[in-house]
Amino acid sequence: MKLGLIASLARPGGNTTGINFFAQEVVGKRLGLLHLLVPKAVRIAVLVNPANALTTESTLRDTQEAARALGLQIQVHKASTSREIEAAFATLGRERADALFVAADGFFVSRRVQFATLATRHAIPATYADRKDVEAGGLMSYGTDTADRLRWVGVYAGQILKGAKPADLPVIQSTKFVFAINLQTARALGLTVQPDLLSIADEVIE
Repeated sequence: MKLGLIASLARPGGNTTGINFFAQEVVGKRLGLLHLLVPKAVRIAVLVNPANALTTESTLRDTQEAARALGLQIQVHKASTSREIEAAFATLGRERADALFVAADGFFVSRRVQFATLATRHAIPATYADRKDVEAGGLMSYGTDTADRLRWVGVYAGQILKGAKPADLPVIQSTKFVFAINLQTARALGLTVQPDLLSIADEVIE
């Protein structure tokens, strides 16, 4: 609605509908879980893609707000190419960042193996938006369930192919969220994952 693409969630109007998967709305929650997993971390680097201006703006606003509430310090880093990601991690190492918050971004998703490799090489605990980042070797993630989102895409595609008008299909609000932890990565980083945190994880990769 903020971008003027739809009239309302219930009645989007025009020729547009879709799924709200709350990538930005859960930024504070994700930072809080990172703080629980790495309680000694104070200096948190936030990596954003400047080519994705709207996401960058909202991510920085929300992480800074959450950081103030948690008593954390935010260091902003930017990257929009593979080489710039490499450079950002080199800077993180020099500046001794305690942990890394990776913004939800389409380009970053395509570089998840690079992120996992560099985070391990530089011994930086990092949090991501999607569980697939954890499967690739990332430490932890929190975000909406990808399989559930794709299921709804299929449902809506089927309805539209049968003649339904997008304007009449309400924008779906994601309700299923996944908190994933990679214990192998945690051990490599020298982290001990407390039992109470494991108990609330939806997926634990050994």
